[in-house]
Amino acid sequence: MGYIMELRKWIGKSPIIMAGACVLLSDDKNRLLLQRRTDNGLWGLPGGSLEPGESLQEVAKRELFEETGLIANSLKLFDVFSGNELYYKYPHGDEVYNVVTAYVCNDYIGTLENDMDEVIELRFFDFKEIPSEINPPDLPVIKQYLLSGQGTKPE
Repeated sequence: MGYIMELRKWIGKSPIIMAGACVLLSDDKNRLLLQRRTDNGLWGLPGGSLEPGESLQEVAKRELFEETGLIANSLKLFDVFSGNELYYKYPHGDEVYNVVTAYVCNDYIGTLENDMDEVIELRFFDFKEIPSEINPPDLPVIKQYLLSGQGTKPE
């Protein structure tokens, strides 16, 4: 998040538009991976902000690896989210209007490893047992994903 930190030196905590990507990763048991965040203690999706010169798909892959230790072999574009529902004020006071590109991943390798700076816990959740304590900007993404049926496997 170097680019955003540099911007913050100039503009302080004022609202900014922050582009980024997240990953809706499901395992072979059709469970969604969530991470408990260190900044607010809530559950959310692996993801983060765009750095200069990066593609959104590169952001998704980088953040997935940094935060979970998993490597995405392939990503599929799910949707792009923006608007007032994606406004967020961080616990330390920084304000953002997120523009989030969400990707679906069920083809990955690696072993789950917490990024201790950003992640308290990583856990796969059955779609019917998603916790209610969801990071606000991730909530519309998760809701739409669950409603879309993309994460469910045919029986």
